Amino acid sequence: MAAKSARKSAPAKSKSATPRKPRRKKAEPKSRGLTAGEVASEAVAFPDALLQAVREDGGEVLSVYRDPLGGHPVVFAVLPIDKVEPTPYQRDLSEPHVKRLATAMERLDRFLDPVIAVRVEGRYWTPNGNHRLNASRMLGAKSIVALLLPDEDVAYQILALNTEKAHNLKERSLEVIRMARGLLGANRPGKESAFAHLFEEPSFLTLGAAYEKRPRFSAGAYHPFVKVVDGFQDVPLPQALAVRDAQADQLLELDDAVVAIVAALKERGLQSPYLKNFVVARLNFLRFRKDGPPPTFDATVGRMLSSARRFNVDKVRREDIGRMGGGPMEPDEEQA
Repeated sequence: MAAKSARKSAPAKSKSATPRKPRRKKAEPKSRGLTAGEVASEAVAFPDALLQAVREDGGEVLSVYRDPLGGHPVVFAVLPIDKVEPTPYQRDLSEPHVKRLATAMERLDRFLDPVIAVRVEGRYWTPNGNHRLNASRMLGAKSIVALLLPDEDVAYQILALNTEKAHNLKERSLEVIRMARGLLGANRPGKESAFAHLFEEPSFLTLGAAYEKRPRFSAGAYHPFVKVVDGFQDVPLPQALAVRDAQADQLLELDDAVVAIVAALKERGLQSPYLKNFVVARLNFLRFRKDGPPPTFDATVGRMLSSARRFNVDKVRREDIGRMGGGPMEPDEEQA
């Protein structure tokens, strides 16, 4: 009985030893930001050049206020709709989502959700309102109301607040690589690692570059190991983007080999929506790694590619794939 009790107590001890993530400390009520009176206060630093530009562009300034959290100036304006466009680095438009929005807006006969915008060379970029913008255009709107921010850099950070439609892996990866190329095109100095807070995860840059080269690429099977071996490049953006393109080429070469294996498995009568995940998991030697730093991206993909070329489909049994299971695939992913 004593031995049995000891065996029962062991799991409880192991469970209690598991470290917990530190909880975010809750702020004291009303301890930050501005009061309603301070938000509307005329003490706000008016961005006069921006106000003048809005009027010259055919828009109208409705008001200027300080945002209630950080006290930054915000211009509430109405803009000619033909001068508003999405940032060049955000995700692609979802036509079904635009149609649903247009239907809802038409039913309500009101536009009640201003887009956020920044002025760039006489145009107005919206980093989070592309679907609302296109829904308004679909309804024939002449203008659109916007919260206009004087700081252009905010456009690169505001995507984190975009909850209009959840990102999938493809959308987020393309968004991040386009953002990186946009920063390069805007001659923004700095190393890739300096923009880590914007890119969120280094794997998004590599996967995004792969999606640019192959739009029907299914990155979900590769993302788990790529995010382990990938890292932000501590080199200037031009060099870093060259590295990302090279890594994307390596990943696509591996994908070609994986697709060939999947096709061979299907010829043997093995069918499953998780065949690609199964093959990649078999090739992924990192699952056996216990301690020490992970290998480099190049070494990892090179070793997996070598294993793919030696993969023996005759040794795969139907029950092996059945045990694989797996979570839901990304909506954009094609079954190989």
